[in-house]
Amino acid sequence: MINKIKWLIRRIIHFLTYEIWNVDTNGIGFLRKILYNILKAFVLTYRKINFGKINDRAAALTYRTLLAIVPLLAVLFAIARGFGFQNIVQGELFGYFAGQREVLTKAMTFVDKSLEYAKSGVFVGVGVIMLLYTVVSLLGNIEDNFNKVWKVKEGRSYYRQFTDYVALILIAPVFMVCNAGLSLFINAVSDLNIIGIVVSPVLKITPFAITILLFTFLYIYIPNTRIKFSSGLFAGIVAGTAFQIFQGLYIGGQIWISKYNAIYGSFAALPLLLLWMQLSWYICLIGVELSFSYQNVKKFNFERDTKDISRRYKDLVILSIMTLITKRFRNGEKPFTADELSGTYKIPTQLTSDIIYLLIQAGLIVETPSEDHRIQAYVPALDINIITVAYVFDKIDKFGTEDYNINENDEFKEEWNIIENIRKQMKENYSILVCDL
Repeated sequence: MINKIKWLIRRIIHFLTYEIWNVDTNGIGFLRKILYNILKAFVLTYRKINFGKINDRAAALTYRTLLAIVPLLAVLFAIARGFGFQNIVQGELFGYFAGQREVLTKAMTFVDKSLEYAKSGVFVGVGVIMLLYTVVSLLGNIEDNFNKVWKVKEGRSYYRQFTDYVALILIAPVFMVCNAGLSLFINAVSDLNIIGIVVSPVLKITPFAITILLFTFLYIYIPNTRIKFSSGLFAGIVAGTAFQIFQGLYIGGQIWISKYNAIYGSFAALPLLLLWMQLSWYICLIGVELSFSYQNVKKFNFERDTKDISRRYKDLVILSIMTLITKRFRNGEKPFTADELSGTYKIPTQLTSDIIYLLIQAGLIVETPSEDHRIQAYVPALDINIITVAYVFDKIDKFGTEDYNINENDEFKEEWNIIENIRKQMKENYSILVCDL
């Protein structure tokens, strides 16, 4: 029996490591194809994820969240009071974060004081601005962490941060009210004998459904790139379910928590809150990795670690990407996005992102809006009739600083002359226009 179990484990590992990547998903059923992609996404996430770095990011977000929790609640309640449903929002918060009732009760005291200061005297304008700035700053920090997973070099502009995040803050209380109304409706229907039998199971899965929708929304909306709904939903299901299970375990561990209170007294609420926040962010960030892996699972066969890429191969990719962008522009076709370049020509996602960023910084290409305004496309930054192979590499070679203490005119004069002669020969021999390649 033990040998059979060992053989089965080895067989599963071999399947997930090798065989699953060689399966032709075009020749299998739809459900089986989805199952294979899900398994691949989990394996990719496990391979690519750096658990130590995820933990550090979760800790950083925990710190930022702790600083912003009172301003965030103050903004939410200011909006809720404006519409007259602050009690509903408060009830939803206490119901959803049942394990943090003590912390929320104390936070409400600070929220009331913050709102009083924000609407009194000279502080009225500055107070509102500071509250909004703190909340927008937290959301911007969350976006930065999501963008790093998605290999997005540039986040939202300050204008888009303000408009997008303020819209998100305005929607949140409305969502809570709708959720409260839905819960009341389901509870009312469940009191009926026949319908109640059908609705009763719905009550049990409603918290899971709401959490899954919330995580799905975050995974699609927050990153500054286009995320497929299927990728966001898959990660939302996994992260939302894990979060709800964690919530249940946290609330169910009240005996352990009571012992913790006996040691730390009233101070126990703070370390327990930090622990809860960090584990929650940990689950959230792993979900981001899952959504990225699921969306890019088809690229795995050509996705390799780009840290050890050779200089020669990197030059090939630089020239190839520059050529593709220039030819598209010359032919009057819609410009390439980074995802199109990576997916169509099987260039690793990370490498594509790094090289596009380098070409932008070197002044060879610029961003332009694509059909989907959430992501950027790329066009040449100058006249394509002067962009030669030599010109491209000359700009790349000279990009960056050369202000160092190395004396190229004396101690290293011979070496410097050799390098300059190589560059001169390249200009003479490779004056081919990039768009003619």
